[in-house]
Order: sequence, then C-alpha cells, then structure tokens
Amino acid sequence: MAEMRATPDSVAVSAPKQSIDKEERFVIFASSLGTVFEWYDFYLYATLAPFFATLFFPPGNEMAALMSAFATYAAGFLVRPFGALVFGRIGDLAGRKYAFLVTIIVMGGATFAVGLLPTYAAIGWLAPILLVTLRLLQGLALGGEYGGAATYVAEHATHNRRGFTTSFIQTTATIGFFMALLVIGLCRIYMEAETFAQWGWRLPFLLSLVLLAFSVVIRMRLNESPVFQKMKDEGRGSARPLTESFLHYPNNKLVALALLGATAGQGVVWYTGQFYALFFLQITLKLDFLLAYGLIAVSLIVGTPLFIFFGWLSDKIGRLKIILMGCALAVLTYFPLFGALTEAVNPDLAAFHQNHAVVVSADASQCDLHIFVGPWSTFSDCDRAQDFVTKLGVSFQKQDAPGHPVSLSINDKTIEGWDAATWQAAFTAAGLPAKADPAKVNWVVAELILIVMLVYVTMVYGPIAAYLVELFPAKIRYTSMSLPYHIGNGWFGGMLPLLATAIVATTGNIYNGLWYPVIVASITCVIGFLFLHETKNVDISR
Repeated sequence: MAEMRATPDSVAVSAPKQSIDKEERFVIFASSLGTVFEWYDFYLYATLAPFFATLFFPPGNEMAALMSAFATYAAGFLVRPFGALVFGRIGDLAGRKYAFLVTIIVMGGATFAVGLLPTYAAIGWLAPILLVTLRLLQGLALGGEYGGAATYVAEHATHNRRGFTTSFIQTTATIGFFMALLVIGLCRIYMEAETFAQWGWRLPFLLSLVLLAFSVVIRMRLNESPVFQKMKDEGRGSARPLTESFLHYPNNKLVALALLGATAGQGVVWYTGQFYALFFLQITLKLDFLLAYGLIAVSLIVGTPLFIFFGWLSDKIGRLKIILMGCALAVLTYFPLFGALTEAVNPDLAAFHQNHAVVVSADASQCDLHIFVGPWSTFSDCDRAQDFVTKLGVSFQKQDAPGHPVSLSINDKTIEGWDAATWQAAFTAAGLPAKADPAKVNWVVAELILIVMLVYVTMVYGPIAAYLVELFPAKIRYTSMSLPYHIGNGWFGGMLPLLATAIVATTGNIYNGLWYPVIVASITCVIGFLFLHETKNVDISR
C-alpha cells in the first residue's frame, strides 16, 4: 500500500536530491516569470494612483479624488478572495496548470484595457465605473494566480527544499513592483510632464500586452504538477473542494487559523514596508516622485535576495517562527522607524512639527470618516479642512467647537473660516516646507530605514507559500490555501493605504495610520503562537 502511494515527493524523503535539476529550474522560472508579470500589471495602478486620481474622478477636491483612487485600488484587493474561490476550485478539479494559465490571460487583458480607458473629462462617471470593473477583473485573476503558482512549484519540489524553492515565487511581487516603478520612472524621465499627464501614463499599461504574450507562451510549455497528476490517476481528488475546505472540520479551522495567525499579519507588514512607505514618502513627506521611487527601488534590490534566504532558512528551522518574528519586529518598531524616516527625509517638516502647535477647530458632528468615496459622498467644511491639512503632511490637534465655523490655529495665530488659499498662505508664512529639500535628505539613514522594513517583509513573506501549501491536503490545497492568503493580503493588506489615509485625516496625526498594521500584526503574533503548528516536515503528497 505504501508503494502505491509513493510520489516524487515521498521518494525524495528517502533520497533527496542535492541540487535543483533542469526540470525544477524551468518550473520555478516559468511559474515565477508569469507571476512577476501579473504583479507588474496589478501594481501599475497602485503606483500611479496618486498621479491619475484627478483624471478618473471628479475634480475639485484632490484628497477626495485620491481617496476615490485608493478605494478603487482597494476594490481589486477586496475581490481577490472570490478569485481564490473560483480559480482554486478549478485548480483542484481540473489542474494547477490550467487554472493559472487562465488567470494570466484575464490579468493581462484587463491591464491592457486600462491603458485604453477614457478619462472622466471624456465620458464622466462611466470612466471610474469602467476603471473599477477592470480592477475587479485584475483582482479576480490575481486571486487565482498566487495559489496556483505556489502549489505548482511546491508540488515539484523535494521535501527538504520546499521553503527555498517556493521562495522564488515570493520574490515575484517585489520584482513586479520594481518593474512597475522602473517603467513608470523611465516614462516620466524621458517625457515632458504635460505629455505624461495627457497620454504617457498609458504606456506602462499598454506594455502589458507584450508581457502577456510572452508569459502565455512560456506557461504553455509546462506539464501538470506530479502530485496532482498522481492524485487524479489514483482517484483521490476532491469532487467538492469548496465544501471540503470551508465546511468540513478540521480544514475549516485551519483556514481560519491560517488567516488570523499568519497571512493577516504578513499582509499588513508587506504593504506597510513597500506601498505605504512609498505613499508616505511622496504624499506626507513631499519627496519628489523620482527620488522616492529611487529609495524604494534600492531597498527592493537589496532586500529581494532575502526572500530566498528566509525561504532557505525556513527549511532548516521552520516557517512559522520566522513569520511571527517578522510580525513582532514590525509591531515594536514601526512608529519609531516612520518617525526617523520623517527626520531623515524632510527635517524641515519634522522641525515644523516640533515648533508649531496646529489646531483645527470645528463642530465634531460635521466631521466624518470617509473611506469609500464616490458619487454618494458629501464633504463638509470640516472634512475639506482636515483633508487639506493632512495633504500638507502636517499633524494637528482636533478641537470640538459645537455650532462654530471651522478655524485654524498655528501657534498664536488664528484664521476663522475654511478657505484653502488663506490656510495655505498661513502655513507658508509659518515656515511649512512645500516639499522635501533633496540637499537636506539624509540618504543613507533613509535607505537603511526602508531596508529594515523590507527585511520584515522578507521574513513574513519568504516562508509563507511553503507554510500554506504544507498546511492543507493535496486534494483541496489550491482552494484552501488561496482563500486565507488573499483575505490576509487582499483585505487586511490591500485595504491598508485606504484605511491608513482615512485614519490620518480623521485623527490629525500623520503617524496614526500605522495603528492599523500594528494591531493586525499583533493579533497574528498571538494567534499564530498559540494555535498554529510547524509544517516543514509534512508529506504534501497526501
């Protein structure tokens, strides 16, 4: 009976290969390459969101347009778990290869279509509606992509090298992000600002058609996973992977624990260390976009090999302890790290905070928390005033003034009533810097801070694919691992820029958005430590 259940994986247990063979290298290359292109497609929007927010949404309130852009950005993440269900089921029924071949076609087509999309000035509200639709398609596709690629690679790997092998998949999101930064940066360098604003921003999206064709050709050459093929030949597959994953014990318990005890914290740490750091540099610290891209790009180049290092290390000491340690370090250090980042990148802004007491007084009943912004949204003077000050990168105290109009106080000077031009003049007169001065940036310290945060990213993300693959049985693996991964990353992580921006605008403190990742990562540390177990020695052929 034991011989009948033997698989390439179980054979490897007794005689593990000492090096990656040609077939394994091609599997890693083909799976990783396609996933890189999918992440490139997905993150183009996120990187350009602060730029084209005013192109696809109604003019007149820049912060509202930015929040709308982030809401659309978040929509692509919110739908990812549904993509995990759809394509996870396909992957467990029809095969890993077929599922993630479909996902890349959907992703590439939707991204290419964004490059052809008319703006709000041309077609009105139809523009954001179409944009949201395409983002939803992107999210659905990405929801099926990751689980397929991770499962496919892991099921080709030998048992003592799954962390190392799947860690190459973990580098794809960062490499895709780097590619997006590179392409956008080159476009903005070699094009006039006006040209880029008019049509040049479309080029990175249109390029995805070339990447799509290349990815499809490469993936067509792949064979089915040996674990899946053997399971299918022996009739051990699941006829109802959704039911078995989420309604049968103990699989449903493992799905919940994987989400709360691993992927939720991993998701917020990932997005804080890369995307929120980029937004913070550009929007809050007012660093020139090219310089901000450069800082993030260097941290990505330095940090990317660490995904592989921590994947390799997880084969030696275990996956879970590395993931939870990364979450714990983030919880303990995010606030001081972002404070130090402000001092390093925009010391004039840091000095302004130290020397000026800024108070916004308004009737608290007229101030609302705006998260999902759209045609249904209305903004009071209090909302506009708070958004305005937040957009300047200034922390402020809120003072409730029932029945009184909005007012601004900077030290002992008070401006009655909300007026953007008057408030801007008051801040300028008080010495608020309009942007970060490159001559005053401490580049070494700023880069070291970003690299430290990226180390946390690599700790939580490098081992996660192997951990999730090993947590679930082969017959429902694609479905079971995809859902907690994409809720953790798509909902908890993908909502981070939107929620953090809303928290900052509502509370008046430029650092308060960090409470969101800190709280989520803390929950993951507690649940993961108490209820999850190590998996590195699991036989994944069963």
